[in-house]
Amino acid sequence: MQTASDSLWYFAYGSNMQTATFRGRRGIEYRAAVAVRAPGWRLCLDKPPLLPVGESFAHIVPDPAAEVLGVAYGVGLPEIEHIDLTEGVAIGNYQRIELEVWPLVAAHALPAPWRAHTLVSELCDPALRPSRRYMACLIAGAEEHGLPAEYVARLRAIAVCEESDEARRLRPLLDRFMKRPKTA
Repeated sequence: MQTASDSLWYFAYGSNMQTATFRGRRGIEYRAAVAVRAPGWRLCLDKPPLLPVGESFAHIVPDPAAEVLGVAYGVGLPEIEHIDLTEGVAIGNYQRIELEVWPLVAAHALPAPWRAHTLVSELCDPALRPSRRYMACLIAGAEEHGLPAEYVARLRAIAVCEESDEARRLRPLLDRFMKRPKTA
């Protein structure tokens, strides 16, 4: 049973914003989901995947003039550890950091700002583009959590590629790996 004292926040800015990905595909339960912004960070969509499938994924980089929007999920440490495992933190695919997030709706009950865990990466390949399928997850998550229409429009304007045959073939294997086992 999760208590308030073992609760953490995870900031999702990519496909994990979408409940169908975070709860469905990953099997992660959360106690709260809050639309937030992280000042001083910029969203990039040029991160190469662990396996070369010809498309890119999201990461954020420091940028004092920018902010990235996303979803802060209230989770426990086991969920953070599962995210680390499935995103390749142990092998350098991403690094877990803490950053400050601010709720987009000022009336939210939590004091602002608060600290959230997230994943960053210095890996990039400007020649890669995110797939149409991947961007559909980001856009669905942004809309689901009420991110501003201007932000959703910027996501829609990002150049995409069609999902590669390699990515389609690997998805069932990746889905099994990403799914958090149910605990008793």
